[in-house]
Amino acid sequence: MLHRLEFLDLQAFILVAELGTFHEAAQRLHLSQPALTRRIQKLEELLEVELLERTTRRTRLTPIGADFLPRARRMLEECESSILGIRELVTHQKGTVTIACLPTAAFYFLPSVIRVFSEAWPGIRIRILDVSANEGLEKVINGEADFGINMISAQSSEVRFTPLLRDPFVLALRSDHPLASKKQIEWSDLEDVRLITVSRDSGNRTLLDNALSAEGIHLNSFYEVQHLSTSLGLVESGLGVAILPRMTMPGPDHDTLCSRDLPEPRIQRSIGLVRSNSHSLSSTAQLFIDLLLEHWGKEAI
Repeated sequence: MLHRLEFLDLQAFILVAELGTFHEAAQRLHLSQPALTRRIQKLEELLEVELLERTTRRTRLTPIGADFLPRARRMLEECESSILGIRELVTHQKGTVTIACLPTAAFYFLPSVIRVFSEAWPGIRIRILDVSANEGLEKVINGEADFGINMISAQSSEVRFTPLLRDPFVLALRSDHPLASKKQIEWSDLEDVRLITVSRDSGNRTLLDNALSAEGIHLNSFYEVQHLSTSLGLVESGLGVAILPRMTMPGPDHDTLCSRDLPEPRIQRSIGLVRSNSHSLSSTAQLFIDLLLEHWGKEAI
């Protein structure tokens, strides 16, 4: 039934109901009276009810017509609003861009780009899903996110990866830790210290473990946490040291924490843009990606 309901039929009914006369309504709609009558009749046949009582002098609503009138107005308003909404989306006046992003990368990549983007397109909302590498990949694949910023290790045949930069792992420690005074850290220096690590389902942990195992390096993983930010908190409390991506570290002017470069083998993660191979991008999401690549493309690897 609904697919046979026409915008102009509703408009005709509403105008006749408001004016109380077919003659004036026909003039307003630039229709002949017979054409207007056919539209009302078609609507009544579709609904299988009588909406209007016609007399020689006046036209008035039936009880069912009076009940239907506010519904018809709402339907017309929703239709007009939807059309305007589509136009706003096409012209980028409104919309939403959803990004599945590693929490550490969200701080690093997004604020400067969001600032420029929001100034250019203030009506477009930005939704950031700050999740783990595996979760972020899944959200891009299932279409919950328009695109992602992720590690190259979190890969699937269902997505394509555009590298943006390499993020080396560093040793995070307190500035008053004995190792902080060393010019060069050796792996043997870390054998007797308590290492704070993230859980084994973390992409960062997998990357680190694989690199160390390949070189036969075994460290004392004493504390295990779920988030990199938590490991930094434990380091700051003096409970141990951590091996973390440099992007995770606070600035060099931090009162307590500092970082030191690690020896060979250099461990690093590749951070980049993840897009689905099966879902097409909205034009608003493409605008954001273009700006992101313009801003970070010079850092690309």
